[in-house]
Amino acid sequence: MATAQEFDILVLGGGSAGYSAALRGIQLGFTVGLIEKGKLGGTCLHTGCIPTKAYLHAAEVAAEAKESEKFGVNVTFESVDMGKVRDYKDGIVAGKFKGLTGLMKMKKITVIEGEGKLTGKDTITVDGTEYKGKHIVLATGSVSKTMGLEIRDRVLTSTEALQMDYLPKSAIVLGGGVIGCEFASLWSSMGVEVTIIEGLPHLVPNEDPAIIKVVEREFKKRGIKSNLGTFFDKVEQDDNGAKVTLADGKEFEADLVLVAVGRGPNTEGFGYEEQGIPMDRGFVTPNERLHTGVGNIYAIGDIVPGVQLAHRGYQQGRFVAEEIAGLNPMIVEDINIPKVTYCDPEVASIGYTQPKAEEKFGKENVETTEYNLAGNGKSSILGTGGLVKVVREKDGPIVGVHMVGKRMGEQIGEAQMWVVWEAFPEDVAQFIHAHPTQNEALGEAAMALAGAPLHG
Repeated sequence: MATAQEFDILVLGGGSAGYSAALRGIQLGFTVGLIEKGKLGGTCLHTGCIPTKAYLHAAEVAAEAKESEKFGVNVTFESVDMGKVRDYKDGIVAGKFKGLTGLMKMKKITVIEGEGKLTGKDTITVDGTEYKGKHIVLATGSVSKTMGLEIRDRVLTSTEALQMDYLPKSAIVLGGGVIGCEFASLWSSMGVEVTIIEGLPHLVPNEDPAIIKVVEREFKKRGIKSNLGTFFDKVEQDDNGAKVTLADGKEFEADLVLVAVGRGPNTEGFGYEEQGIPMDRGFVTPNERLHTGVGNIYAIGDIVPGVQLAHRGYQQGRFVAEEIAGLNPMIVEDINIPKVTYCDPEVASIGYTQPKAEEKFGKENVETTEYNLAGNGKSSILGTGGLVKVVREKDGPIVGVHMVGKRMGEQIGEAQMWVVWEAFPEDVAQFIHAHPTQNEALGEAAMALAGAPLHG
């Protein structure tokens, strides 16, 4: 039998986390094998971030067309051709996919196509062929949670929703988190009657209360209905539509149901348990340096408990390659990872919410300020309301920034700098923010928290 091909780093999974580990590994002078059974780029590129944001952009165009008269522009909104929206999305994805596969070739990363399984402390078997890795990185990603519901016809997950070539008249969205709110928002802009069912008492429940309030108010204004605080009991469908029954007996009917209750780890059938990899409810549980405690095996991305975000995957991929190289990279805790929900209004946040900060530092040691976008010129021009909320330790650094409003996701970069570099409001109040931009809202909030508001 031929000797198994050996690599310094062998990566299982070619999504955001896996391919980042491969790219950084090559940069650091290692030989790298990358195993992927589907298409490089994983969920984010093919059925997640990129395609949903393409749909959300189309939805934004539809919404602007409907409101064009208030800007003195007479545009008539006729309809949305979902087949063409899908083609536009497919074109974006194909372009990015081509770029990524080209990059892998250029960097001389060996891409191994097929389904891999961990069969030893240093071995992954792909369709009967063994590959060896001095270091192994597990990055098999996530799948849509279905809560045991049968996904077919009128009951779908985000994956199927992104393949539709028609718009339903009405839809029920199960789950008011990130994915649920994004789909509810885009469908509503395109003329679908939407009802969100969320078992917890609020939409986007992980955000700061001030942000949640704005999102719930704006969704209501837009005609997006929601039923909060009661979990669903069952989902049924027939040829004419779908029906959701809640735990309290209340019933909702629509053309289709989107199951958007989050994503779970994709770890079944990869041989992890057999090799003694530590697991908890399907997740791999490495230590804080992402080592599993077994051989030289690391785990990164959505299979590791925490926020399931592509950019966290990128960061963990780079981290592990640098860890293998002995560079002792800095751990980035989940609290310091920027989060954006691309609904309308957009939500962007980093660091501690007010309740979490009060829990950590004590109520009397936390100060906050809110700057209303009504005072921001560019936001008024765009026709958006919303706010920027900054949370600091009393007489100490900024520990959280929370924003809501059209396009506010673009402001998360500076907010992250403040939080991660533990900046004081007095320091960042000195920065000059270009006028008129939405970015000024951050400057105003910092000045207010430093006790010297300009326009407040």
